[in-house]
Amino acid sequence: MAGTAPARADDTGAQISSIEKQIRQLQGELGHMKHSLVQRDADVRAARAEAAAANRQAMSVSDRRTNALGQPLAPQALSAPPGYSVNLAGSGTIPKYGPYVYVDGVPTPVLYPGPALHKGQFELAGIRITLGGFIAAESVARSRNETLDIGSNFNNSIPYASSPNYHTPEFRESARQSRISLLAEGDPDSVTKLSAYYEADFLGSGSGSNSTESNSYVLRDRQLYATYARKDWDFYVLGGQAWSLLTMNKVGITPRLEDVPLTIDAQYVPGFAWTRNAQLRFVKGFDNDRFDLGLSFESPQASYFTGGNGTGSLDGTVDATNTGSGTLNPDTSYSDDIAPDVILKGTADPGWGHYEAFGLARFLHDRTTVVGNGDNHTVLAGGGGAGAILPVIKGRLDLQGNVLVGEGIGRYGSVGLPDATFSRTGAPLPLPEVIAMVGLVAHPVKSIDLYSYVGTEQITHREAYTEGKKGYGYGSPLYSNVGCNTEQPIASTLAAPCTANTSGVVQGTIGGWWRFLRGDFGTMQTGIQYSYTRKTAFEGVGGSPKTDENMVYLSFRYLPFQ
Repeated sequence: MAGTAPARADDTGAQISSIEKQIRQLQGELGHMKHSLVQRDADVRAARAEAAAANRQAMSVSDRRTNALGQPLAPQALSAPPGYSVNLAGSGTIPKYGPYVYVDGVPTPVLYPGPALHKGQFELAGIRITLGGFIAAESVARSRNETLDIGSNFNNSIPYASSPNYHTPEFRESARQSRISLLAEGDPDSVTKLSAYYEADFLGSGSGSNSTESNSYVLRDRQLYATYARKDWDFYVLGGQAWSLLTMNKVGITPRLEDVPLTIDAQYVPGFAWTRNAQLRFVKGFDNDRFDLGLSFESPQASYFTGGNGTGSLDGTVDATNTGSGTLNPDTSYSDDIAPDVILKGTADPGWGHYEAFGLARFLHDRTTVVGNGDNHTVLAGGGGAGAILPVIKGRLDLQGNVLVGEGIGRYGSVGLPDATFSRTGAPLPLPEVIAMVGLVAHPVKSIDLYSYVGTEQITHREAYTEGKKGYGYGSPLYSNVGCNTEQPIASTLAAPCTANTSGVVQGTIGGWWRFLRGDFGTMQTGIQYSYTRKTAFEGVGGSPKTDENMVYLSFRYLPFQ
């Protein structure tokens, strides 16, 4: 018995040491777990604090973004980053994959401040994509046949009484103004925004296009541009095809917030100053965008008038335009341009109304050639103008207007009067013109928009001269208008001439839109419009002819993303 006691004591001591060691290990693990829990709680609190701070910041800063339809998007607090599923309201749900934290035992995504996704928006590789556009079913009835689709030609296509079309009405149905658009936006950092915008309709015409059995018209690019914007500099650069800087905006100089007339007619209204062309634009804001200054270099294109007697140049043959080749349309002519049109515009949004002033410089160019020699001519043209939008009754009634006055500015009006004719030397001779429009836009209830516009484009005086008892230039009193008021066969060799250089066009337009269905699946709307157009010509031999046009439009549109 005495010999076994020490062995048992040793075993007991070893067991106690082992237990104590296990207890110390458990205490260490418990301490580590406690530290982890404390750290996790700290991470949760930090994430919540960061999200709350970002939320306050996002809600305190005005967000002037717009969707693909040009509508302002309201500021949003939070949205889920790439890797989280997001519903249409933009709220975060359980992530498809981390990172996330546990809040009260529930896996919760860590949200970051950013714009919520709206109807028609989704994210792709961190880029926000906004879909837009509409499907249109439209018709137009004209009192005189212009042989045109949903867009009018206020200058060349309204016939005089000499044409059988003057005495023939016209009716067309069209879906070609249907539109598609896509806006892509990315934010590399907190102060930089990159965006790209594409917009197209189907008002292009290919060589095989017709509406005999299966309509076969082609897609037409309307806008295609990218912007680089810096919030800290209040500055952006735009490059690509967009509305001209000269086109009036609703707010500042903001892309996709141009103040385009609400008309169904795709050519809008006479007096509306605009183009859509390739350009490089620079815009700087001041005083939190109460004031903006923009400079744009835009693709030039001049239109010239040559009378039936030619240019009248004594110095040689005038070369001012050439037919297209390569990827330019071989069925049309392009002017000989040497420099872009340059536009400078300033805007003000002081709190009541929107105001603009702008200047335009153009460089008309041609060459006169004789055998073995020739001369180039470059003539400065352009003008200046202003515009304003006045909220007469806030949210209910707006009064707006714009005016552009200058020489060689015809391409910037909806009528499309010529920019210039030719002088005795063969140099471009810019035509003096006024482009002006006023309008009233009313919103009696949320679902209805009513509009009325009165616009005019006038060449203010003739640019013509006489050489050898013949008339040259634009509006010469020696041009024959003898046949303008007598119906005669088209293209008849016996037809009396009708030169009829347009002196001006005036139009009055009224219309409205009714959004009769609007909800989560988009907007259905219908519109009606009536316009009366009056065209006059300079007096020539046989008098000063006049003509007019009555037009009624109907439209039915579905806007799935609005």
